[in-house]
Amino acid sequence: MSTIPEARIPLWFKLAYTVFCAVLVPTYLIVYGPTNFLYFCDVALLTALAAIWLESPLLASVPAVGILLPQALWVVDFLAAAVGIELTGLTAYMFDAKLPLFTRGLSFFHFWLPFVLAWLVWRLGYDRRAFAVWTVAAWVLLSICYFLMPPPPATHPNLPANINYVFGLSDAAAQSFMPGPLWFAMLLVGLPAIIFYPTHRLLLRYSGNRPAGSPG
Repeated sequence: MSTIPEARIPLWFKLAYTVFCAVLVPTYLIVYGPTNFLYFCDVALLTALAAIWLESPLLASVPAVGILLPQALWVVDFLAAAVGIELTGLTAYMFDAKLPLFTRGLSFFHFWLPFVLAWLVWRLGYDRRAFAVWTVAAWVLLSICYFLMPPPPATHPNLPANINYVFGLSDAAAQSFMPGPLWFAMLLVGLPAIIFYPTHRLLLRYSGNRPAGSPG
């Protein structure tokens, strides 16, 4: 009897996802620079790549905890903008004809990535350690962005500033209705409490509390 475990992620999907990342990474490096990969969504995209090849429940669960709810907002905002309704302006750049269509097309991964992560968790199982791992990772990323990356406005139209909104919700200027350190502290506490933990509970229910790695 063969002891080789059956792959839970089809090879064609692994290859397609890898090709997409192989195109996106060098393109983003050239257009936006390496600091663009400090964004939660980009970290999630590349973590999912590792999860797909390793078929790791933990690596699939970690980015799911971090971005499912924010990316759901991106999806809703994009669909609304597509029919002429402005909600948050979060996806307005996707419809800006001044931006290259190719890079905007690559950025469409924000739309399908949450569905891919949900599917990966369904296939591989949910690892309940994901909440703690992503929370610590988010604190590290937020600290780098706050202490080492530039505040808005960007000094170059393509270079990221205000990465992960550590200086406020606007990329035009830093928020001014509270001290900057207080805003940063609110992110450190609020993101785990309002976004990550509720997503963690949702994924526990979604996965039916079955052990990570059990058959889908």
